[in-house]
Amino acid sequence: MANVSHRGDITSHPDVTEMQARYARMLGGRDVALVDGPVFLLGLYCAVSPWILHYTTSQPPLVPHNLIVGIAIGLLALGFTARPERMYGLSWAMCATGIWMIVSPWIVGDSPDAGVVVNNIIIGALALLLGLLCAGASARGNTRAGRTPQV
Repeated sequence: MANVSHRGDITSHPDVTEMQARYARMLGGRDVALVDGPVFLLGLYCAVSPWILHYTTSQPPLVPHNLIVGIAIGLLALGFTARPERMYGLSWAMCATGIWMIVSPWIVGDSPDAGVVVNNIIIGALALLLGLLCAGASARGNTRAGRTPQV
């Protein structure tokens, strides 16, 4: 049986430069890799918030709305994690989703109460903030790699 208990320094590995280049290429210069988790959790909370705050009876049109928007935010987060080099161009879509969540209680809902409004404003503000962080990291990573920023 092979002895795997010893640990050597990886700098002596013959393919270390290739592995480092592949790792840097895979991340695409992302500085905010830890934003993907909060984005997913925000989408999950947005999807279930009508049942958590019990406004399924007072604002029935906002129930499927928040569910669909929450699923969309969650899918964006999964895309950011799975294919960051392709998906971070969609960071601006998350910013637009955040703005939409801020104004949606008055457009989709019917005279919403304060709890519904505050909930959607907080979700929208967080989505806008996280989207701006992702977009900024994408633009910074593209300019660092010598590419033109994607919009």
